[in-house]
Amino acid sequence: MDLERRRVDRIIRAALKEDIGKGDITSGSILNRFLKVDAVILARTGGVISGIDIVERVFASVDYSLKFRPLIKDGDHIEPDQEIAFVEGDAQSILKGERTALNFLGMMSGISTKTYEMVQLVTGSGVKIYDTRKTIPLSRYLEKYAVRVGGGYNHRNGLWDMVLIKDNHIRALGMQMKPSTSESVIKEIIRRARSAVQKNIRIEIEVESLKECAYALEEKPDVIMLDNMQPDMIKEAVALRKSKALEGKVLFEVSGGINRENILAYARTGVEIISIGALTSSVKPIDFSLEIILKDE
Repeated sequence: MDLERRRVDRIIRAALKEDIGKGDITSGSILNRFLKVDAVILARTGGVISGIDIVERVFASVDYSLKFRPLIKDGDHIEPDQEIAFVEGDAQSILKGERTALNFLGMMSGISTKTYEMVQLVTGSGVKIYDTRKTIPLSRYLEKYAVRVGGGYNHRNGLWDMVLIKDNHIRALGMQMKPSTSESVIKEIIRRARSAVQKNIRIEIEVESLKECAYALEEKPDVIMLDNMQPDMIKEAVALRKSKALEGKVLFEVSGGINRENILAYARTGVEIISIGALTSSVKPIDFSLEIILKDE
């Protein structure tokens, strides 16, 4: 598992507590405590699987005696009605873990599937697809893992591991510096960031026009995000960077309004990174079900 087990187990325990609470009163009231069953997890729709190890940890957290047998691994492509895994053991324990396990599996596989689709659309362009911080609170760790499974890359994990200067930072500093110009604020904000953080911390700034891009290029941040720009304007920014001999020294990222229909046009502009909040913020989960296998007498 390309995940920290202790961190994953904390997430799983919280999810199980939310769902089970004081106990599964339905199963507990109608099923024999010692009833043993076999169950199968089925994919109802196709996609890229992600979270199979999480499912195993969910059932183990409910009852270590349950036997979990996966038939696939994360990153595999699945088809509708494909068998994903088998679970054997106490019926009440399996039903306690069922919904939590399938919720994780569906959400994560949906993210991996969408990421994979976007990555495939830009294959051969050299562009990398990145996620954003638009994640469900407390689920970011697993969501960003799912992006990696789908072939994408993680942007920053949070506010703590990268400098990303956005429009509100620029506006706030502009108010502090009055009187000021757009040029003076952009240059000053990059200088402040560079002097305040360690050298191994990446510095990125978001710009909304070619003028702002030109000002930022003079300070040579690690990355410039060209926010909500159309492909033709982005090409001009790429040409401007080339004229300053900063290719490979300052990376360009584009973001805002990018979808399946227009992503290739953005990838062909000459930028290095495309970040897409929708990889995690507006994903349709893959549909899975768990079914108890009926056995002949």
